[in-house]
Amino acid sequence: MKVLIVYYSVYGHIHKMAEAVAEGAKEVKGAEVEMRRVPETLPEEILKQIGALEAQKAFAHVPICTVDELASADAIIFGTPTRFGNMCGQMRQLLDATGPLWAKGTLVGKVGSVFTSSNNQHGGQESTILSFHITLLHQGMVVVGLPYTFEGQMRIDEVTGGSPYGASTIAGPDGKRMPSENELAAARFQGKHVATIASKLAR
Repeated sequence: MKVLIVYYSVYGHIHKMAEAVAEGAKEVKGAEVEMRRVPETLPEEILKQIGALEAQKAFAHVPICTVDELASADAIIFGTPTRFGNMCGQMRQLLDATGPLWAKGTLVGKVGSVFTSSNNQHGGQESTILSFHITLLHQGMVVVGLPYTFEGQMRIDEVTGGSPYGASTIAGPDGKRMPSENELAAARFQGKHVATIASKLAR
């Protein structure tokens, strides 16, 4: 049973969440977990201007995802930063290339899930995940979120990401806030939850 984690990260927030998702998925017996990055579309000059080149070196070793790899997975967990309440353009470009998979019904019945990040707690985390679900539903995927059995999303003693739609993190206006332990715990829970459902479906 193969779980594919496909993500785009600029400064490393989504990358750290993806690592936690992978940790959770690996807890499920029989799960083969692989991480893949979405191809970058921004020119190097822009990445340099926004101070992302150095940060991206930390996860440059993660292979780039191809459309064909999506077909080989039993579950795909997508990670994207918010862009005006929606997924980032890099992720959109990858999904827009899945037309041939849609035409053949290749992704029908596979498990799909989403996690995200924004620079503040009202930065469109929920709308990003919910609008992402539209694409997964068009592909016929079984959409899975983050159930309230992960009690960390009910916390009010700290500012934290996480909703029933999926795990999330808050980067802060300057991008210096990395995922908290509660947010990483949510990502691990989601990874394990998705892998567990995928395992049941595979059987």
